Amino acid sequence: MTVLSIIRDCLDALLHPSARYDALMRARHRAFMAPRLLGSLAAFAAFPVYLALRGAPSAVEVAAFAWLIAPIMLSWFLSRTGRYEGAHVLSSLALAGLIMAVAVTTGGIESFAAVWLVVVPLEAALSASRRVAAFASLLALSCAGMLILISQFGWLPVAEPSAAERGVLMAFGVASATLYAAGLAFGAESLARTGVALLSREEERYRLLARNMSDVISRHQRNGAVQFISPAVEAMLGVQVAQLLGHGLFDRVHVADRPAYLTALSDAARGDIGSVEFRLRREPVDSERSQVDFIWVEMRCRPLDRDPGRQDTDRASTREVEVVAVMRDVTDRKLFEQALDQARSAAEAADAAKTRFLATMSHELRTPLNAIIGFSEMIAQEQTLMLGAAQRKEYAQLINDSGQHLLSVVNGILDMSKMESGNFEIASEPFAPRASLLHCCNLLALKARENGIDLITDVPQDLPVMTGDPRAFKQIVLNLVANAIKFTERGGQVSVSAAASGSQLTLRISDTGVGIAPDDLKRIGAPFFQAGKTYQRRHEGTGLGLSIVKSLVALHLGELTVQSRLGEGTAVTIKLPLVYTPPQIRPAHEKASESKIATLTPVLRQDLQDQTHDQHALVKKSA
Repeated sequence: MTVLSIIRDCLDALLHPSARYDALMRARHRAFMAPRLLGSLAAFAAFPVYLALRGAPSAVEVAAFAWLIAPIMLSWFLSRTGRYEGAHVLSSLALAGLIMAVAVTTGGIESFAAVWLVVVPLEAALSASRRVAAFASLLALSCAGMLILISQFGWLPVAEPSAAERGVLMAFGVASATLYAAGLAFGAESLARTGVALLSREEERYRLLARNMSDVISRHQRNGAVQFISPAVEAMLGVQVAQLLGHGLFDRVHVADRPAYLTALSDAARGDIGSVEFRLRREPVDSERSQVDFIWVEMRCRPLDRDPGRQDTDRASTREVEVVAVMRDVTDRKLFEQALDQARSAAEAADAAKTRFLATMSHELRTPLNAIIGFSEMIAQEQTLMLGAAQRKEYAQLINDSGQHLLSVVNGILDMSKMESGNFEIASEPFAPRASLLHCCNLLALKARENGIDLITDVPQDLPVMTGDPRAFKQIVLNLVANAIKFTERGGQVSVSAAASGSQLTLRISDTGVGIAPDDLKRIGAPFFQAGKTYQRRHEGTGLGLSIVKSLVALHLGELTVQSRLGEGTAVTIKLPLVYTPPQIRPAHEKASESKIATLTPVLRQDLQDQTHDQHALVKKSA
């Protein structure tokens, strides 16, 4: 342990508790007490030697040595009260008193001690207080004025030192004042170095905090201009901090969210603490697509805390009010909320589908069952009712028609269930689509003729052979043509055409029927959904026809487009690959290794729409 460390420990033990936890204040207290205690102790140690060499001291010398007690008392005052400015004021008074006492007895303003008055404000400058420095300056000027008055009125002692003694004393005064001022300069430099070191350490601490925080801290003017932003924004947006200063951050805010962004900053400048969510444009990484990408950000902003002495000025001038904001990436949370909304919508749609299913089945099943039961009872009581052979045949035919209708309803439900559960298998084989298409149209030609509808078929002779499920192909054509005939009024027209282009077969079925309303067009293809209001519907059906078509097209990796205008008709376009290639089935161990937890990744709104588009089996609906 060195002598300096021992001295520092002793000084730290004398510090007031208020200065022990502030490094800069601790250094100032230590710099005030150390030279005064060490100087006083050194002077007292040298006093016996001075007496042995000098002999009996004069009154001035006794007063000078008596003044050495004052620094010890000042150190005790600071140690007990912790009043740093007060201790400097008392030190200035004690030094000025000593100078006045020596100067009055050694020539007044011409005394060697008068030059020490310059040291009084220099010593007060170490207090880092303007009030103490101003007080010490006024005190030194007052003492100089009093010495001038005393010299003018002749109140000085008569005895004056000789010229040689005056020169020696003047040299001693200048040299001692210079040495003392040099000590004050070194003390000021030491305090300044300590302050810079503490400031650098504090800045490094906050810089480390700002660099390692995932949240972005920014400082804004009231108009939104950025004055400071933490380096964490580089990882969030992929741009340099310099590009976001000024209005660089505002330029990256989504156009639709800019009013909310500026409103939040303006409210915070008026004293309101709030938060706002908006979208920020993020630079794409090299591996990502070159599209514009936005992330969701939550920003909490509040007015910048000012010094207490400047609060009144800042309140008077709102232009200088600044805002501190903390931004956080909440894209995952927004995507989770969107997923919840989609799940809620899906649950509501499932509930509505269940309701429609029950309403449809109560009609579609009960009506033919009532006919079957009623006509079978009549046949059972043919002797009582006196039925003839023609009537029995008619009733049997009605029973058969009702049974066939029930069978078609049940088969449609079973097919739809298999498709939704993924158990519907595609039996791929080569077949001629032209023959299948003409066969389906021939089956429905009689129904079209009975309804007074022209069924026009336009199928080229050179239509190539395609590979797929012929049964599914026929079911697609039958459902679409039957729907077109059913919803076309008498005198209308249904057109069926097919063409091959590239690797696709394009099938188009159009009619001049009632058409579909824009609101219903968005839901076409949903199970058990039928266009139009229930009480206005004039056609029977379960609402499964187009839903089965959509599923079969999706299983063939095709595309279905529905275009319609209310009262003008409907056109359905289907594109199927000429060669169906079933998707590869992954091994069981790969499926088992998949996580069952869905992972949400930040995507664009357009990507979300594309995903929704894919989930609807590539069905495009446009009015």
